Amino acid sequence: MTIEKKNRRDYRNISLLQLVPYMLRFPASAWVSLLHRGSGLLMFILLPAIIWAFDASLSSEYSFAKLKNVFEHGFSIVPGWFLKLVVLAVLWAFIHHLIAGLRFLVLDVNHASVEKRRSGRSARWVLISSVVLTVALGAKLFGLY
Repeated sequence: MTIEKKNRRDYRNISLLQLVPYMLRFPASAWVSLLHRGSGLLMFILLPAIIWAFDASLSSEYSFAKLKNVFEHGFSIVPGWFLKLVVLAVLWAFIHHLIAGLRFLVLDVNHASVEKRRSGRSARWVLISSVVLTVALGAKLFGLY
């Protein structure tokens, strides 16, 4: 008696360069999940700097003015606009993480929202709203209004 083997694909590890074409085909829900993890990691890594800046802004008027001056003119070799970009990245991370987290809570609670069409629509809503809110706050951060 011979046992026939089914023709199965061989799965193998791929390099980062081979991963890029796969990532371009990700649906919106995969991008939201990936960016949710990345935004959480970014906030976790920058948490000591966020706490320090918050403490410096509240401790006295002098330290607040000094911190404000750093963001306007920079310090050492780091220009002020670069620090504002870092703050903008943290703002995006917070906004995206918050909105995507709320989306994931809705997916956990409401069974109907797990359907492919509704899930994709809510993922696109998360991506668009996080970018729009980040652009609005970025315009305020850079003094456009």
